[in-house]
Amino acid sequence: MDVDALRRGAETPVQAGRSDLPGVAADLSDAFADDVMFDWFLRPDTRRDAARLKLFNLMVADMAFGAGRIDRPAVGGAAAVWLPFKALVPTPLMTELRALPTLLFATGLARFSRLTAMRECMDKHHPMDRPHAYLMFLGVSRAAQGHGVGSRLLKAGTDRCDAAGQPAYLETQTERNIALYRRHGFEVISENRPRPDAPRLWSMWREPQAVEPAA
Repeated sequence: MDVDALRRGAETPVQAGRSDLPGVAADLSDAFADDVMFDWFLRPDTRRDAARLKLFNLMVADMAFGAGRIDRPAVGGAAAVWLPFKALVPTPLMTELRALPTLLFATGLARFSRLTAMRECMDKHHPMDRPHAYLMFLGVSRAAQGHGVGSRLLKAGTDRCDAAGQPAYLETQTERNIALYRRHGFEVISENRPRPDAPRLWSMWREPQAVEPAA
């Protein structure tokens, strides 16, 4: 993996098209392989990696693509999934039913209630009283983590929000990422747990920042 090319590409990302979605799902699945929340609700057996990849394919292709914007470096290796808040409407019943086999495969029967608890927690604390852009996912393949790729990809998105005068919102379950998001203007607005045995989940909000006029 050419990390330098990935860093440059993250500064000026391209918008993913339909043919890019398998690569986006693979990059995000790899990025979240060690994530504490995914570790909590995903099935604990040898099919975990396959289940996580199948879940990201569902979320990227069926839930995110077309509703918002997926940024990625032209060479792949990272992705940021942005949705307008108006896309976060209750999922139609038929869509939920079509997704159910994938969700059950991802969690197994024993952990399915953990996934539903996480979704309910996220919905409960998501501020829906004013328009905003929702950063659904930001992930960098593990081989490229620690090189500023995620920060560059995030800046491309927040610059777009600033140009539009639009707030932004995200959740993170990784405490060390809070400092990164704060450097980009986000602030914690709530801290929650889906269940007492679950990892913490931080909600973060960002007001648009003034765009400096071109010299």
